[in-house]
Amino acid sequence: MTRAWTVMTKDLRMGPRSPLFLFAIILPVALTFLVVGVFGSLFAPSPRLGIVDQGDSAIAAGASELEGIEVTTVSSVATLREMVEENDLDAGLVLSEGFDAALTSGQRPVLSFYIGGESHASNRIILEVTALDLVRAATGAEAPVNVDVLTLGDEEALSIATQMVPLLMIYAVSIAGAFVPAASMVEEKENGAIHSVLVTPTTMREYLAGKSALGVVLAMATAVVTLLLNQAFGTSPLLMLAILLTAAVMMAELGLMAGMYSQDSNMLFALMKGGGILLFYPVVFYIWPNLPQWIAKIAPTYWFLEPAFEVGVRNGGLADVWVSMLIAVAWIGVFALGVRAMSRRFEQRVAINA
Repeated sequence: MTRAWTVMTKDLRMGPRSPLFLFAIILPVALTFLVVGVFGSLFAPSPRLGIVDQGDSAIAAGASELEGIEVTTVSSVATLREMVEENDLDAGLVLSEGFDAALTSGQRPVLSFYIGGESHASNRIILEVTALDLVRAATGAEAPVNVDVLTLGDEEALSIATQMVPLLMIYAVSIAGAFVPAASMVEEKENGAIHSVLVTPTTMREYLAGKSALGVVLAMATAVVTLLLNQAFGTSPLLMLAILLTAAVMMAELGLMAGMYSQDSNMLFALMKGGGILLFYPVVFYIWPNLPQWIAKIAPTYWFLEPAFEVGVRNGGLADVWVSMLIAVAWIGVFALGVRAMSRRFEQRVAINA
């Protein structure tokens, strides 16, 4: 195991020099920001309201107690206008001196309300309605209408950004866990470095163990970061880590087989592109959940994607995912037999070409 550790740490030290290694680390993060930028918001912005209070108004005090709205007290009207124009605030409210007294006496004082042209439309609506409610509350008047809120459609429906989490996860574990170790093996075959390794006391089993450990470590790291960025780690972190470990081991095994089978980089890329379809297609069934789910279950990757989605998005527990995890472990056993069978032929081929 010491020699396997040496193989893995050598690859980790040399990894940052490889564009593919950096690509495997950066891609899941970049895809996360792309998805949430198009379909959602990573940092959902609260409406931002600035207030210039020239007369110690009760409206300003009421606004400061609002939940879900960022209220900023601004010293002057000129500063308020500038902040709204530069999109530092979504809207600005100017309360002139004597505003509250004019309201209570039945007058109709002018309320200056500035709206930022670059602010989100939803934030504008929220702030406009909030400003009117604050003014109405200052007069002691009741709302002229009762609002009956009706929820249409499925209340449990997930956003598109959430439904894309399985896609981001499988990118993270497949590229880091399978493609990086496979590419490392192929590169060492092409430049002859594998022969230099195997003339040392390092055995083929230790060499493959080091490569698989590299895939597991990278896959775990990128998957954890991806799920945390998407706020999809769930409420059972130990269970999620067990699921991710299952995914990482499975992808590392697939990476070993791809690396042993491929004679050169072109063959590896062709294999990954063709085989990737079989591994990636289950994510389609999360984006369009009305499709027949049994089709997704044919792919081995489904059996770690489903428990990860159940725990990370639906906050499920072990009782909800143990069957899927057992099937994933069974697939790992099947792939382990494949790795063992291929490793014997691979060792013979390397010895012949030495």
